[in-house]
Amino acid sequence: MFKVPETHPRYKSLMNRERLVAGIEAGITSKQGLIAHGRGEAFDYLIGERTLPAAMKATEAAAALVLAAKKPVISVNGNVAALVPEKVIELGKLLNAPIEVNIFYWTEERVGKIKAHLEQHGAAHVLGGKADARIPGIEHARARVEREGIYSADVVLVPLEDGDRCEALIKMGKKVIAIDLNPLSRTSKHATVSIVDDLERAMANLISVIKEKKKGNEKGMFVEDFDNQENLEAVIKEMVKRLEEDELGVMNKQWVQQMRRKGKAEWKRH
Repeated sequence: MFKVPETHPRYKSLMNRERLVAGIEAGITSKQGLIAHGRGEAFDYLIGERTLPAAMKATEAAAALVLAAKKPVISVNGNVAALVPEKVIELGKLLNAPIEVNIFYWTEERVGKIKAHLEQHGAAHVLGGKADARIPGIEHARARVEREGIYSADVVLVPLEDGDRCEALIKMGKKVIAIDLNPLSRTSKHATVSIVDDLERAMANLISVIKEKKKGNEKGMFVEDFDNQENLEAVIKEMVKRLEEDELGVMNKQWVQQMRRKGKAEWKRH
């Protein structure tokens, strides 16, 4: 792995990129996953690389949802396995929830390598290799799931973008928690609860809130009180606000107003 000096202003971001590159070399992540990660980073700039109040509100709703679930399952792809394996495992133990590998660019070898990677970090039992069931309405490899895992889950945590599978899981009657930096993605719009935040921040916050709720120290909210569309709109407003207040003046208000109108039109179209 390339040595990144800790004094570099983009140290954390560069280290994540290096982890993904190392993941490719280890057969865990895909080249296409690098593109997806870069797209997410672009949206992270727009929210100021911080956890917004709307994201924390979604995190509280997500915590309430998984704690009330009868059978929660954590879905993991290559990027998630490369970036936050320890947090995935910690969350699984907190919830007594299985981890299932589910990837778009599927090969038996790659699934095996992701499972082995998670097990090396302490995961006791990782699903995904058997693939003895299918999600209805999906033609590609992500339809392949395990019957004892995602297929029979009532709540599925889906870190990172996965629009068509998210929609299909909702149609199956499941609740879906998404972690996606793009508030306009199909994943964010179709999920029951969408946490618009960086993967590492979101997982750390979710673990923290769940721990507090399990102690009885954090009451939070009821899931019924959470409006996902309203919360996504709050994120978009924050992005627009940041563009309007840009100190460099790169984004003038006229351009921002045009983008706001375009964003509203896009929202209505979907």
